[in-house]
Amino acid sequence: MLSGLRRGWVMFRENVAMALDNILKNKVRSFLTLLGIMIGVMAVITLISTVSGVSGTISSSFSGMGVGTLTVSVSGSDLKTGMTPEDLSDIAALDSVDGVVPSVSLNGRVSYGSDVQSGITVSGRNAYYFSLNEDMILHGRALNFIDDDNSSYVCVISQNMVDEFFLGVNPIGETLYVSGLPFLVVGRYEEDSGGGVASIFSSSPDVLIPYTTAMKVNNSDEVTSFTVYLKEGADSSAAQEEIENEMDILFDFEEDCYTVSSMETIEETMNTMTSMMSSLLAGIASIALLVGGIGIMNMMLTTVTERTAEIGLKKALGAVPGQIQMQFLMESFLLSMIGGLLGVIFGLGLSYGLCKVLGTSFVFNSGAVLLGVGFSAAVGIVFGWAPARKASRLNPIDALRAV
Repeated sequence: MLSGLRRGWVMFRENVAMALDNILKNKVRSFLTLLGIMIGVMAVITLISTVSGVSGTISSSFSGMGVGTLTVSVSGSDLKTGMTPEDLSDIAALDSVDGVVPSVSLNGRVSYGSDVQSGITVSGRNAYYFSLNEDMILHGRALNFIDDDNSSYVCVISQNMVDEFFLGVNPIGETLYVSGLPFLVVGRYEEDSGGGVASIFSSSPDVLIPYTTAMKVNNSDEVTSFTVYLKEGADSSAAQEEIENEMDILFDFEEDCYTVSSMETIEETMNTMTSMMSSLLAGIASIALLVGGIGIMNMMLTTVTERTAEIGLKKALGAVPGQIQMQFLMESFLLSMIGGLLGVIFGLGLSYGLCKVLGTSFVFNSGAVLLGVGFSAAVGIVFGWAPARKASRLNPIDALRAV
């Protein structure tokens, strides 16, 4: 038995040596053939690894934004279209709730002197929002409860607005016109979104005004979107149920008047979407691997034709069809694996570079590497089988005529 294993190992080494020798004899042809496999594997590795990195960054952003918060969107009913300040106070008074931040958005026309800009994002927030973000004010003061109660025409502006309207001028105390209404600038703020993909989910408006004032500008006395901040240690599920019960009371138990969602739910939806996207992109990239496999088959068929005399001579000397088939199959397999390993190396490098450009973390996806290598091995065997079988079934006498 040991002698049989030793003989099999010797034959295997000889097949590998002959396969490598034949690959090196046709360097240009071999390189062009494995190039298709390399590009296919590189595309699979790059796409899956990059999507994994982006997905991880997005999940981290949601987790950071969603710790202890619930988002409520109000569609309203025929009798009640939104939440009044008194309704928001009722929500804020719940046992598990620490505070509520309403959000009233405007796309206003903003002007200062002769400088006019359209499409500036203006958002109404309350004093509690600024108490949560004490470090955001760089100069001046934040909006306070007095501004909320009096619907004051004051605002805090972003650093982008300072660069746009007040370059070289101290903006505090200046008057900025929003939708034709004068607002006194009382503060300048800046929020660090971290850059990269995460900034998409944590971008801030250009101008912040009291939410009660924003409601007046919108000719409305109700809010349709707000964020609930839970007390430390509060159970998110129990808090959501408590809020939903209060909302049912406020809307007289009518159905489909509001939606309460947590960041966990949104994160799960986003992860599902990115997984589907990753699978779709991997499927598309795998087409390149099939094209590379066809290239391997074409090269091996050409090789069989060119080496007809060699095959005939080996058969005449006693080589059995299985040995001939294994030799050509090994050549196809090695050719595909070399291309696959090069594709993994270049794919990981390209993915790392793309993650750096996008500002996301690089994730080594072992599943993508195994998929690329496994697919390469399968392509080498599947597409090399037909040429190898053709070589093994050649008639020795017909093959020797080519000598």
